[in-house]
Amino acid sequence: MSTRDTLRTFIVDTFFVDDFGDDDSFLRKGLIDSTGMMELVAFIESEFHVKLDDKELVPENLDSLTRVVAFVDRKQALSKAS
Repeated sequence: MSTRDTLRTFIVDTFFVDDFGDDDSFLRKGLIDSTGMMELVAFIESEFHVKLDDKELVPENLDSLTRVVAFVDRKQALSKAS
């Protein structure tokens, strides 16, 4: 399963939403609240074996499916390079 599919499945199953586009803002659309964001971060760390720093917990990295997928891909590429 792709990173996108894995994340979409988690979001649908955890937050009971299925009608959202890849670029929809989780926060502005009310799909995921601040507590849910922490669940998403925990899932990313466990599922994709990456560690998120506090400074990375920003909307630019985590506020849409497209942004999360790109962020996870970057983190995985960096961890493989080191």
